[in-house]
Amino acid sequence: MGPHHPECPQRLSAINDRLISSGLDMALRHYDAPLVDETLLAQVHDPDYLDDLQRRSPSEGTVWVDADTTMCPHSLRAARRAAGAVCLGVDLVMAKETSRVFCGVRPPGHHAERDQAMGFCFYNNIVVGARHALEHHGLQRVAIVDFDVHHGNGTEHIVAGDDRVLFCSTFQHPFYPNSGDGPTADNVVNVPLPAGAGSDEFRAAVGEFWLPRLRAHQPQMLLVSAGFDAHAADDMAGLNLVDNDYGWIMQELVCLAAEQEFCPIVASLEGGYDLHALARSVEALLKAMLD
Repeated sequence: MGPHHPECPQRLSAINDRLISSGLDMALRHYDAPLVDETLLAQVHDPDYLDDLQRRSPSEGTVWVDADTTMCPHSLRAARRAAGAVCLGVDLVMAKETSRVFCGVRPPGHHAERDQAMGFCFYNNIVVGARHALEHHGLQRVAIVDFDVHHGNGTEHIVAGDDRVLFCSTFQHPFYPNSGDGPTADNVVNVPLPAGAGSDEFRAAVGEFWLPRLRAHQPQMLLVSAGFDAHAADDMAGLNLVDNDYGWIMQELVCLAAEQEFCPIVASLEGGYDLHALARSVEALLKAMLD
């Protein structure tokens, strides 16, 4: 994204360093992210939009895609690997090689709409994975949960009205991208939180609004847009979550998944820009996934 941009390579380095120093790295199996199949991208995004991204991709330097988002010559290849990682995660859990996957990838994806890149996002990684689970693996019901501090406008834009997909989200409002607080489709559960809200408000929102709908939906797979920028230490926003909140929400999802006959979990990194808080929070999330 260029120098001094918050969506930087050091985000993944911080996570990897934390996993190694904590010893958690030894408990994980690692996979290289493949390039996503372009035909799958075209099932989620408008083909004209995909062609336009390719045309605008620079051979050197950077180009601006929107006010927050730039492309360098390697951006789209990285974005294809980020979406490919979620698809590989879906394949792994469907083959029962594991029951839970975390995709430590960038760029993020949940702001990418069907025909628009924005908010550091080019392809909607989590929706691509959900569509792969539904169309390729034949699942009938999946759920996407999103606890990034920013509303996943792109995810809602693509899945709203698709009753196979339940989308549950918490986010700060009013705040970028200034969506998620109005009427929406029946398969979308948006819970806006005011600036200053912390652990109590977040946990109450999940317990009151998410969990009953998730249980009623009985998903055959949980996909998680795992954003960590609602952390109190992250100055990108104004929510006040702490490390343990990310362990708690994953514990809740693991327990919910255990109620189903088959409900694996595939999580993918979205936001989180304070490097220390990001690394600690991912560690807490992964410990809950391993439990």
